[in-house]
Amino acid sequence: MNPHASQPTSPIALLRSVIRNRQLIAQMARREVVGRYKGSVMGLLWSFLNPIFMLAVYTFFFSVVFKARWSGGVDGVEESKTQFAVVLFAGMIVHGLFAEVLNRAPDLITNNVNYVKRVVFPLEILPIVSLSAALFHSLVSLSVLLIAFVTFNHYLHWTVIFAPLVFLPLIIISLGFAWMLASLGVFLRDVGQTIGIFTTILMYISPVFFPISAMPEQYRPIIMANPLTFIIEQAREVLIWGHLPDWTGIGIYTAAASVVAWVGFIWFQKTRKGFADVL
Repeated sequence: MNPHASQPTSPIALLRSVIRNRQLIAQMARREVVGRYKGSVMGLLWSFLNPIFMLAVYTFFFSVVFKARWSGGVDGVEESKTQFAVVLFAGMIVHGLFAEVLNRAPDLITNNVNYVKRVVFPLEILPIVSLSAALFHSLVSLSVLLIAFVTFNHYLHWTVIFAPLVFLPLIIISLGFAWMLASLGVFLRDVGQTIGIFTTILMYISPVFFPISAMPEQYRPIIMANPLTFIIEQAREVLIWGHLPDWTGIGIYTAAASVVAWVGFIWFQKTRKGFADVL
C-alpha cells in the first residue's frame, strides 16, 4: 500500500470502512479500555468506582458545605439537598466525553507510528476507536448518575429514553474534531499541549457549574456559542427535569455536526499522505 496515495473522502467510503473494520474497532476499543486499568488490582471496576467517588464528592461539598441549589427546576426538584450535585454531574458527563476525545486526538497518529509506516492499516478508524473508549466511560458515568437520581428522588423520568438522541450530535461533532486534531497533531506538536488548556476553558464557559440564567446578559452570547451548551441543557432536560428534548434544535445540531464530521474526515484523508514523511 502506497502511504502517499490519495484516500477516498466520501461519506459512503467512510461507512464502508467502518463496516469493514467493525471487528477491529471493537477489539481495539476493548483493548484501550482494559489497558487503561492494566496492572491495577480492581481493574475495570475502577471505571465504575471513579464516577461514584466524584459524585460523592460533589454531593458532599455542594449540598453540605456550600448548601447550593439549582434554579430553574420544576415541581420542587431544585429543593432537594443533593439536586445540585446531580445536575452538575450531568454537565460533567457531557464535557468529559467531549474533552476526553479531543485531548487524546492529537496523539493518535504519533503514538501509532507503526500503523503509518509498516502496516496496511485503516488510520481513519483510530479516532473512532478513541471515541468508542470514551463512550464506554461516559455510559458508566451515566449509569451512576441514573442510580444516584433514583436513590435521591425515588423515581426516574421516562424521558431518559431520549438520552441517546441527545448525545448523538455530540458524538458526531466530537468525531469530526478528532479527525482534524489527529492530523494536526502530526504536523504541529504544540496542538497536543494546547488542547488540554482549551478543553479546560471550555468547561468554565459551559453551563456545567451554573445555569445559563446566572450568566450576565451581555456574556450569554459567548456561552450560547459554546458547542457543549445546547447538549448539556438538553441532557438535563431529559435526565433531570423530565422534559422532552428540543427536537428542532437537535435536528439542526445533528445536521451541523455531520458537516463538521465530514469536513474533519476530508481533512484527515487529504493530509494523511504526509504522515509517513513527517513521522
